Amino acid sequence: MQLLDSLARSKPELQSIRRDLHAHPELRFEEHRTADLVARTLAGWGIEVHRGLGGTGVVGLIRAGQSKRSIGLRADMDALPIQETNGFSHRSCFDGRMHACGHDGHTAMLLAAASHLAAARTFDGSVVLIFQPAEEGGAGADRMIREGLFDRFPCDAVFALHNWPGLSVGQFAVAPGPMLASTNEFEIRVTGRGGHAAMPHLTVDPVLAAVQIVQGLQGIVTRSRNPNDAAVLSVTMVHAGDATNVIPDVARIAGTVRTFGDSVTDLFERRIREVAEHTARAHGSTADVDFRRTYPPTVNHPREAQFAAQVADGIVGAHNVVRDAAPTMGAEDFSFMLKARPGAYLFIGNGDGAHRDSGHGAGPCTLHNASYDFNDDLIPIGGTFWVRLAEQFLG
Repeated sequence: MQLLDSLARSKPELQSIRRDLHAHPELRFEEHRTADLVARTLAGWGIEVHRGLGGTGVVGLIRAGQSKRSIGLRADMDALPIQETNGFSHRSCFDGRMHACGHDGHTAMLLAAASHLAAARTFDGSVVLIFQPAEEGGAGADRMIREGLFDRFPCDAVFALHNWPGLSVGQFAVAPGPMLASTNEFEIRVTGRGGHAAMPHLTVDPVLAAVQIVQGLQGIVTRSRNPNDAAVLSVTMVHAGDATNVIPDVARIAGTVRTFGDSVTDLFERRIREVAEHTARAHGSTADVDFRRTYPPTVNHPREAQFAAQVADGIVGAHNVVRDAAPTMGAEDFSFMLKARPGAYLFIGNGDGAHRDSGHGAGPCTLHNASYDFNDDLIPIGGTFWVRLAEQFLG
């Protein structure tokens, strides 16, 4: 493995920062302490710092040479509303908040790269360090873009790394095209006419209609969708009534749709409305559908994905770079940045959990799990990748 000596030497310092972030997690758009630490650290290395985009976002700018070209490197900063079960010394100080997705580590890897790039400046152009808030459901990337991220800091390409449990440390994974799915939410309100459960003929039962709608929605996956288009529709909530002897006026259905293409999402939105409205009407009730598109699919640009893989080859060897990574139905708001600029999103192996300090929880070291912890061995690996990516892009 070809790691930068400076980052290998600075690992203890960056590990300390990472664990401090882990111990002080902040939820989406509340990353004030985290943003202060990032901004203070960047400024201490002589890096130009800009704050306020996306509320708590931080952008560092490193210039060298005369070129107008620039590259954006993004790390997310927010934590999750999860009660941590780990007991080691850097566990969360706050009940109900935890870095269970490794954003503390993503921040540390980008800080590691920033320290080297600021000192060496062995590139020609500008490196834009994007420390983004609110990836977990807040669409912080979209907000930063809407507030002028790429207007103020034009980037010829943008890249992001996410740690991936189950992928060995020292491995990267990437693919041209889809890496993660879109995430969309739907809620269906079925309205009937309530009454006594012993006299159903005097009512219009929304529960019966709702049950038929739930069954019908699965037919969208099996009969409306092209079998070659991956998609998931999951009904996750059904709520109706408060008493066993009362037929309620209203039943509510809610769930999620995940796809890898906007046209597939369009199909699901149209068919959900049709199935809900027509099924409700057949039972004498009405249905109102609210379909919300939260994150688009994360789709890598082929040229940038290939370039990133080649950079990783030079660090860990081509045999440790998976070039046909299977996409996951998880979602990621870096998708907004890839809609605005060419770029790629990569996975970096976090191992199987054997790295965790004694005192970790009994659960697995998987993302969004209360026993998760980021593997600090990734800090010099990810940091080296960021440096080499910037140097070669701006070479």
